[in-house]
Amino acid sequence: MTRALITGGTSGIGLAFAKALASDGYDLVLVARTPTTLAEIKSELEREYGITAETLAADLSKRPDLDAVAERASRGDLDAIVNNAGYGLRGTFLDNDLAAWEAQDDVLTRAVMVLSHAAGRAMRDRGSGMIINVSSVAGYTTMGVYAAAKSWTTVFSEALATELAGTGVHVTAVLPGFVHSEFHRRAGLNMSWLPAAGWLTAEHVAGRGLSDARAGKTLSIPGAVYQVAARVARIAPRPLIRGISGGFASRRIKSN
Repeated sequence: MTRALITGGTSGIGLAFAKALASDGYDLVLVARTPTTLAEIKSELEREYGITAETLAADLSKRPDLDAVAERASRGDLDAIVNNAGYGLRGTFLDNDLAAWEAQDDVLTRAVMVLSHAAGRAMRDRGSGMIINVSSVAGYTTMGVYAAAKSWTTVFSEALATELAGTGVHVTAVLPGFVHSEFHRRAGLNMSWLPAAGWLTAEHVAGRGLSDARAGKTLSIPGAVYQVAARVARIAPRPLIRGISGGFASRRIKSN
């Protein structure tokens, strides 16, 4: 039986990955902060897909919790790991406490590094595996700390993919744009201004991400709009990117 570990696996993109993998017969290891939600999703997935799901309640910004998940990822029985957990903060860098940004960065970057190291070593030794890191096209912009963290995730994934080339372990960074999920509501961001064409579904992101990962692609950018946007962002003058990013950022932090 194949098995996948998913962080942030009880909502949004993470839950969509969980359902897509479960539908393909994967047993799951679900990681999230809330035990009650984990129990509910575990029961739902086992009942609907006939798989077995383990649960790990963990706050990945806390090192002991992260170490416990890393230990589970290092056991050598994972065929895939999806580093998806993440969240955004409302407000500018200087208007938030530094501790809040540090906690966010622990989840967005340190957890990705630690869990990729643990799972990657075990997969390399076995000669097979798939590491999927959920990044964002925001990483091609200058929209604050979140964008900087996602830029890191994309570059890290590309570097790890290069390191693991020829080992049987494939690494893919998934770079969605705006996705219908709880992400923006939890961050207190007003997104009513964004037209319908700018939104993706979590199911589309997970489906495209899995398809591209299985095809051995290092970068997966779901949605034609964002594929074009990513190409433009990579070649456009940086002053232009900073100007556009500033306009988007100012709209996002306005309250509803």
